[in-house]
Order: sequence, then structure tokens, then C-alpha cells
Amino acid sequence: MEAKKNPNVAVNRNSSIYFALGLNVMLLFTWLSFEHKTFEKSDILLENLDLIEEFEEDIPITDLNIPPPPPPPPVLSTPETITIVEDTKEIEETVIESTETGQDDMIEERIVDVNEVEVEEVDEDVSVPFSVVEKVPIFPGCLETSNDDLKACFNKKINDHIIKNFRYPQAALELGIYGKVYVLFTIDREGNVTNIKSRGPDKMLEKEAERIIGLLPQMKPGLQRGNPVSVPYSIPINFQILN
Repeated sequence: MEAKKNPNVAVNRNSSIYFALGLNVMLLFTWLSFEHKTFEKSDILLENLDLIEEFEEDIPITDLNIPPPPPPPPVLSTPETITIVEDTKEIEETVIESTETGQDDMIEERIVDVNEVEVEEVDEDVSVPFSVVEKVPIFPGCLETSNDDLKACFNKKINDHIIKNFRYPQAALELGIYGKVYVLFTIDREGNVTNIKSRGPDKMLEKEAERIIGLLPQMKPGLQRGNPVSVPYSIPINFQILN
């Protein structure tokens, strides 16, 4: 049986090729639309610039060839008058005796009586390291027990104080600055915190570490041989940025 239609003019013969071409064209237009960039237009302020005519003042031309004024007349000096005075006063010569002593001169012996000799005690500010002082400074809230227990309580109170008053500088946080700051300070003979110094990776972190240590309360001073002494102490403060 013969076919009724000519196979050369079949409509669906190349439909898959046309579908693929159309799909590629649509994908190309879609990609171009995603890659198209637009920019915000800033507002432009147009103003009129008024130019004011400047007033030009005519400067008179001066003659620079004017002769200089004549010099002033010389001043005549008055001649000095010499007066002759008769020498009627007799001057007595002064004889200066020698104060040097010879070998034959006798030296007068003198006895010096010492009634009282007052010895003034010098109040020296002795500094004893925290690790070797006989009695470390007592942090408020620590019980006066053995020196080892006082050291442990002191270190714990210092760490609690740093955690309580810690505040990361916002500028350093935004710039991603971090690191360890070593702080050195002294607890003087009155129990006050003085001579706060720090060393770290950035000034902002050092300033924050010194601020925290400056908030420490007054303590009972350290003792060496029963006398109050200054005790230096150092502690590292670690600034970390947690993701």
C-alpha cells in the first residue's frame, strides 16, 4: 500500500533539531539577563554660580629714583678734663702672715665630746617578687591562711576580675586584631595597684588590658619580715576572636 504523504515534506522530521536550537537561544538570553549590570544613579545637584566682578584698584606708580636724604651732621664729643689731685693720704701696707705649718710646729690636741648621735632611719621602698615574698598581698575575699593558699586565692580572684570586666574593643574586633597582652603592675605598701605597664600586638588591646587592671580594688599589702613591701605581679590577657 502506498503512503498518502510525501516523507520529504514531513513536519516532524527536524523537530528535535529545532527544539534544541530554541532551547539554546533561550538559555543564552537568560544568561545575558542575569549578567546584565545596572548601577544606581546618584542625584546631581545643579546650582548656578554667580560670578561677582572684582573691583580692581589702580595702584599709583611711584618714582623709585628719589635721591636719599643727606646724612645727619656729626656729633662733636666734649674733651675730657683731667684733674690733678695731690697725694696727701698715706696708705698702710697690710702684711699677710703665712698659715702653713712646719714640722716643728705643735698641733694642739682637742677632745670632741659626742653627747648624742641620732641615726635617722631611711624608709626604703623594697620590692619583693610575688613568687618569693613571705606573705603575698591579700585580695579582698581571701582568708588569711597559708601563703600557698593565699597565692592560689589571689590568682583565682585576678582571673575572675578579668572575666567580669573584660570588654573587647569594637575597633579592634572590626579590624580582626587579636593576640596576647602581658600586663605588669605593682601592689605598693598601701595595697594600691600602681605602675601599670603592658606589652601586646596593638595599642587598643594594651589600653583595654590596662583599664581592666586599673579597676582592681585595694588589697592588704604583702609582708616581708613583718614589714609591708611592694610586690610586682604580671599576668597575660588573651584577646581571641571566636568565629
